[in-house]
Formats: sequence, C-alpha cells, structure tokens
Amino acid sequence: MRATPPRGLSRHCRTTARYNEDHLVAQVAHTTLTVLDRMTELKVLVVGDLMLDVYLWGHASRISPEAPVMVVEVERETSVPGGAANVVHNLAALGARVRVLGVIGDDAPGEQLRNALREQGADTEGLVVDAGRPTTVKSRVMSHHRQVMRIDRENKQPISPAAEAEICQQIEAFGPQHDVILISDYAKGLVTPRIARTATAQREQGCFVAVNAKPGQVHAFAGADLVTLNQIEAEQVAGTARLAMEPDVRKHGPELRSILDVRTLVITQGGRGMSAFSHDQDPLVVPAVPVEVYDVAGAGDTTISTLTMALRAGADLKTASQLAMRAASIVVGKLGVATATLDELRDNYLRVQP
Repeated sequence: MRATPPRGLSRHCRTTARYNEDHLVAQVAHTTLTVLDRMTELKVLVVGDLMLDVYLWGHASRISPEAPVMVVEVERETSVPGGAANVVHNLAALGARVRVLGVIGDDAPGEQLRNALREQGADTEGLVVDAGRPTTVKSRVMSHHRQVMRIDRENKQPISPAAEAEICQQIEAFGPQHDVILISDYAKGLVTPRIARTATAQREQGCFVAVNAKPGQVHAFAGADLVTLNQIEAEQVAGTARLAMEPDVRKHGPELRSILDVRTLVITQGGRGMSAFSHDQDPLVVPAVPVEVYDVAGAGDTTISTLTMALRAGADLKTASQLAMRAASIVVGKLGVATATLDELRDNYLRVQP
C-alpha cells in the first residue's frame, strides 16, 4: 500500500511551489522592466512613406440640397504625422532616438510634417524634397467623434530614381550608426526593391532590420530580422484564404515565414491578437488585451514599433509580443492616430502583475 505523505510535508511542498512561482513571476517582471528601460537607449533609423493626417472636426445636422449626403459644418482642423511619420512618433514616445528617411513634397503639408517630426525630437536631415511629388495627405471628416469620410491626396507611383538613389545612399551612410532600421511600407511609392535590398543588407553591419510590409514588396526583404503583416496581407502573400482561421495560421505560418526567408514573421489579427513564427521557436499566439475600442487608426504602427524595440532591447519573442499587444490596447482606447508612451506602457504592465 502506498504511504500517504505527512500533512506537514504536503503543506511544505505547496508553500515551496508558491514561492517558486512567485519568484519566477518576479524574475519575469524584473526582466521586462529592464527591457523597457533599455528601449530608451536605442537609436532607430525609420525609412518609409510619410503622410500628414488631417482631421476636420464638426457636426452634421442636415442633408445637402444638392445631393443625398450630410453637410458637415467644420468647426476646427487638426493634423498629426501619419504613416511612417506615425511610426517615428511611436518610437519617440517609447524613448528611442530617431532619424527619419523619406520623401516629402515642396509644399505646405511637407513643411508642416517636417516641423511636426522635429517637435518629436526626430532628426529630419534625411528628408528628400521632391517638387514634382505632393506630400501625401489623408483628410478625415469627423462628426460627433465619428469618421464620416476620408479624402486622400497622394501619388502612389514609385519615387524618382534620383530620390531613390539619395535614400539608398543615406541608408548605407547612417544604417551602421543605428541599432535598428525600421521600414514602414504603406505602398505609396517610397519602398522600392532597391531600397528594400539596401536596408536588409545593413544586417551585415549589425543592424536589426524590421519591416512593416505590404504584399507587393515583402519578398524583397529576405533575410530581415522581423516582418509584420496583417491577416489580409498574409492571405494575399500566401495566395490563399487558409490563414483565416487561427488553427490554420499556426499550421501555415511557419511555411510562409520560410518562403519569405525572414527570421521572424508576425501576423497581426486585430481583436484576436497576433501570431508569431520564428526560425528557432515554436509558433506563438498572443491574444489581444480586452479593452473598449475607440479608434484602431495607427495601432499597427504601435505594434511594430513596440515589438521591434523590445526585441532589440533583449526581450524574448513572447515578452516582446505581449508588450506590443499592451501598447496597442492603449492606443485603440484613444481617439484618432495616437501613441503609447513608455510611462503608459510601464504602468499598464505593472497594473496587471500579481
């Protein structure tokens, strides 16, 4: 007959187990907070499609006599950096020192965008002014805190050969001076195959290369440390809708990562969180943080910014992904294109610790 262990010993085992668990939690918390502190030491070179997001705030109270549409009486106008410029904003909010490379027009929105980036502390000396190309402007008409319409003014053709050559030269010159090169591709013409190859080649100089990719250019980033795609983009790259369900994401994600030849592929899935696939780890699924959502604009920029900085600061993939989800949950709780500051992210992390 099997002897029953003494009750005191059983109690001792439970106490020891609780102690070990608490000790492990404390170690993880210490490591995570150390990662957050290290993020402020990073230098990041951002290359991508710069935009100005304009908001026209007003109220709609009547139908136009000219057409069956609402008339919005604009009361005020605000603007914030968008696209790759919002990535710069996110990185700066998390404490990084940022240099930005991109193309703006010789126009008022371009100058407004340059000034906004400078106010965030970014180095804007690498901006290329192209008089033949307008600065991308996305104007959102807002009524009662809801978006009624968006008006885009842009040129989505590839940038000029002269601008491309200048961007590549600056990547080669400044890349080795930075810990991270982050490519923010919005398919507005900045990210060409040549720029993609030039940026990825900087891994040989010790740079961590991260890409918020679009399907059209993603194959040009073979060898990158990190590539992120959203659910729809991943399906387009895979050429199938098999990735629509979570089990299929886990099944086919590793194959897609291998085809793209990147070290880590992250597929963001909106309210379902994200799935991560690494060359040396099992697939990882990180659920979204449940919060009340006010606006999802810019959440993808927050995700790639936080994920990249955390990984470069020494976090493992799971910790970095969880921090990215926390940062995204902060941003979607705000109206308009927003950021999560380092203090907000730290407070959010500490608030949910046992």
